[in-house]
Amino acid sequence: MAEEGPRQPLAATRQRVRDELRERILTGRLKPGDRLVERELAEDLGVSRVPVREAIRSLEAEGFLAVQSPRRIVVRRLAKADVEELFDVREALEGLAAGLAAERAGKAGLRALERLLTDAARATESGDPARITALNTRFHDEIVALAGNGLLHEILRPLEGRLRWLTSQNEHWGELLDEHRRLYDAIASGDADRARAHAVEHVRVNRQVTLKTLFPEDDGERSTG
Repeated sequence: MAEEGPRQPLAATRQRVRDELRERILTGRLKPGDRLVERELAEDLGVSRVPVREAIRSLEAEGFLAVQSPRRIVVRRLAKADVEELFDVREALEGLAAGLAAERAGKAGLRALERLLTDAARATESGDPARITALNTRFHDEIVALAGNGLLHEILRPLEGRLRWLTSQNEHWGELLDEHRRLYDAIASGDADRARAHAVEHVRVNRQVTLKTLFPEDDGERSTG
C-alpha cells in the first residue's frame, strides 16, 4: 500500500486502514486469534501508528477485534451464541427490508437487482469466491436501499462487516443464487408478505449452513448461552 501522503486527511487514512484491516479479516488473511501489533501494521501499511490505533478501535466496536490487555489485541473468535445472535438480528431486519422493498421498489431498483443476479451467476459459474461474496453482499445492500427506510439503514450499518463475514461462510454458491432469484421474484411481485417470508427462509437456511460450517462438532441444537 502506498505511503501516507502529506495531503491525505487523517480521517481518509484512518478509513483506508480500517477498510484494509477489515478486508484482511473477512478474507482470512487475519484469522481468529491472530494478534494485531500497531507498530508492525503501521510499517506494513505505510502510515503512522495513529490511524492504525483508531482503525483498531473502530474494528473493536464492530465486533471484529478483542482487547485482551492494553498490549494484546486479537482477531475475535466468534462463539456459536454470537453467530446465532447475528442471525436473529439478520432474520428480523432482512425480512423487514424485503417487505418494504416489495412495496416500494420501482423499475430502476428491480433492474439493479437483476443486474446483480446476472453478475452473480457469472461469478458462480467461474467459481470466484471473493466476487460471489461481494455480489451477494451488494444484493442484500440493494434490497435495504430499495426499502427506503433510513433508520433501518442506520441500524444495519455497524453490522455490515459481520454480516458480510457470515455470508462468506456459505459456499453453497449455486443454492445461494437460486435463493436470491426466488427472493427477487417475491420482491418484484410487489407482495410484501411473500417477500418477507422468502427473506426469512433464506436467512434460516443460511443459519443452518453457517453453523454446520463453523461448528461441525456441534449437535445442531441452539446454544443456551
